[in-house]
Amino acid sequence: MAVVNTEQADTLRMRVREGGTVLVDYGAPWCPPCQTLLPILEELDEEYGSNVTILKVNCDVLPELAAEAGVMGLPTVIVYNGGQPMEKLVGLRPKSAYQGVLDRFAAANSR
Repeated sequence: MAVVNTEQADTLRMRVREGGTVLVDYGAPWCPPCQTLLPILEELDEEYGSNVTILKVNCDVLPELAAEAGVMGLPTVIVYNGGQPMEKLVGLRPKSAYQGVLDRFAAANSR
């Protein structure tokens, strides 16, 4: 699976409700830290495969999703598990920070 750009709000809501571990990156193309985060997300997608779904939300195109998620700064990464937000990481973090969160939830889902 690849990092998926969310085109419609309903698509994101449906994917989160389906359950499992879903990492959502709320960002914008003009945001330098968001651009730096993209290769990290692509690496995480390769490492976690089908255990984690990774979605990107362009906050300029879908501001209602950013508002629903309480996004106050870019990038904001929210990890959902079982349809519920479990962890919010605001600002660019090292890859290990995202791995730590995903390890807690993705491992539980793969059992």
